[in-house]
Amino acid sequence: MGNIWDLIILQPVLNILIATTTFAYHNFGLAILLLTVVVRVILLPTTFSQMRSTKAMQSLQPKMQELQKKYGRTNSQKLNQEVMKLYKEAGISPLGCLWPMLIQMPIWIALYQSIMRALAATPEDLLALAQNLYSWDIVRQAIPLNENFLWWNLAQPDPYMIMAVLVAGTMWVQQKMVTAPPTDPRQAQMTQMTTLMMPLMFGLFTLSFPSGLALYWIVSNIIGIILQYFISGGWGYLVPPSTPQPPSVKRIAAETEESQVIKSAAQKKKKKGLFGK
Repeated sequence: MGNIWDLIILQPVLNILIATTTFAYHNFGLAILLLTVVVRVILLPTTFSQMRSTKAMQSLQPKMQELQKKYGRTNSQKLNQEVMKLYKEAGISPLGCLWPMLIQMPIWIALYQSIMRALAATPEDLLALAQNLYSWDIVRQAIPLNENFLWWNLAQPDPYMIMAVLVAGTMWVQQKMVTAPPTDPRQAQMTQMTTLMMPLMFGLFTLSFPSGLALYWIVSNIIGIILQYFISGGWGYLVPPSTPQPPSVKRIAAETEESQVIKSAAQKKKKKGLFGK
């Protein structure tokens, strides 16, 4: 199974990544940026489909919470039936958020493995890299790779921890934009922990992984944030909706005075009409 994966998916992505270095002024960092953008563009249809399905699912959250309050503790079977009925009425498939992700996952995994293999840091890694390279002239010309990008060595972890902060920050923003705040306090606490744990976990991974992989995560997250912004028409749940401010004392006094003036004028008009008769 491993040989099939390497032959069909990993080797093409690895060799395209290394070949892209030739067009990126032999800078492997720029090659990672370019290939990440190209892959995201190719996967745009599935990304849009996933984001639309997620947005549609979030619009049903108030009704879902009502069903959970009504049937959740007493009749789980009835709850499932009503939820499926709600999906059917809204024209939403529960798998609508999953199948685009399933299509994207092999490509992202292959890109991740390609970056790790291309940045071979040990003799064993170099041997594994040589066994997976095509006999293309453009690939041979790109070897050895230039591992420097700005002030980073892409084959080593970032000693300044800047990339760890960027990875965690961009991932948190992306998750926060699509995570609706639940009304249940217990569920809200769990959601808040999940929203924090994933970015922190990837930030910790960045401290021990090569900076080239962290660069890929950062670029991918930023593209995801941009796409989510334009699809949802704003920052989503990242910026809480503004709550209406209570009227000030001066405003209340002004409205009261205005109503009294109008009432007094109406009474004078009425008296004038009576005397006129």
